[in-house]
Amino acid sequence: MIFRNRRAVSMAAAALLASGAFTALGAPAHAAGTETDLAVTTAGTRITSGVEGKLAWIKIANQGKGTPSQVDVLVDLSKVDASRLEIEPFTLGACGINGGPPPESFLCSLSDEEIPGPGETVEVPLIIGNLAKGATEPYSAPVTISIESEGDTDESNNSIEVDIELTPESGVDLGVFVPDVKTRFDFDTGEEGPLRSGDTALLFSATFNWGDVTARGVKLTFQLPKGATFAFPVELCAYSADKRTAVCDEKDLVLEPNMALFYDLPVVVDEGVDAPTALKGGSLKAEALGVLPAGARISAQAKKPASDRAEVRSIDDTEYADVDPSDNVDDFAVIVSAPSDGGGGGGGLPVTGVQAGLIGAVGVGVVLAGVAMFLVARRRRVVVVAPTDEKTND
Repeated sequence: MIFRNRRAVSMAAAALLASGAFTALGAPAHAAGTETDLAVTTAGTRITSGVEGKLAWIKIANQGKGTPSQVDVLVDLSKVDASRLEIEPFTLGACGINGGPPPESFLCSLSDEEIPGPGETVEVPLIIGNLAKGATEPYSAPVTISIESEGDTDESNNSIEVDIELTPESGVDLGVFVPDVKTRFDFDTGEEGPLRSGDTALLFSATFNWGDVTARGVKLTFQLPKGATFAFPVELCAYSADKRTAVCDEKDLVLEPNMALFYDLPVVVDEGVDAPTALKGGSLKAEALGVLPAGARISAQAKKPASDRAEVRSIDDTEYADVDPSDNVDDFAVIVSAPSDGGGGGGGLPVTGVQAGLIGAVGVGVVLAGVAMFLVARRRRVVVVAPTDEKTND
């Protein structure tokens, strides 16, 4: 595995990528008049008062058999003390503000690229800005998040009330983001297109540290759904016998606050999978193996993966327990398209270089980082960890 440190993207670059990054992951085909069932949940809504902000997630899952033509998201902030918390959803579609200032609610429409197809889940960033940094008393406020879509057959799962919590507790706060796997990438030819039976793809993930304490060591546990396996091994990851579980142990990596760890692992869809289908049950769990004491000096070398610098404190120490474990796990599906007329993989245009397959996935991560930078109005540092630039020849 090859590791690189990359400078954080500028806000201008993030804005440019936002116009097309989600398109690169594949837009769903809309079936007019087809009934569907959307459900909304959230993750990552607890934040330490020692930081300036974090990304929470509004997760919209399509549990039906059709793809809606429009999805609107309403975020009601009328009960939030705007002098303590600034909250705003981010979509590639249009967003309107009701009331204010400060805003009492946001009404946002998902773009076509964001609308989930059958079996898919879209994760809408919910930016939480902390305007009461250093507060010594806990604060909590209810926020109601609702979704509307014509043809939704079950409205009982279309609204959720969640408490946005501001805590004076100090600690690591890992947050995981894993989009559904939908795009084929051929490591030999560089072609990409719809993912079909027997095809290879890249599983993209981002693990953020939204806490005010530095993590020393990160353990990532990837679980693939039935019908998919890891295509070939990458170093630092241990695999189960069935090649569906990978444990990647970055035991010496120093992950500071406001940094992110990106991992891209190659996967392959089993031959003979009936399609179209959504292979469900994939997940990523992130755990901090230890922490650095507050005020510890960190050399440039110690910030690189495989570093052995600095003292480790056990994450079991309650003083440094994860501030918000609700976003330490993220589920994903592998979306397999129906065979083409000629059968098999096929399709797609050739691209130059194996890294081209990462454009869509990494673009999403860049956009998320850019959103956080823009709305929290602070510079963020990013650590990128990517797989080998080329497939290893045995």
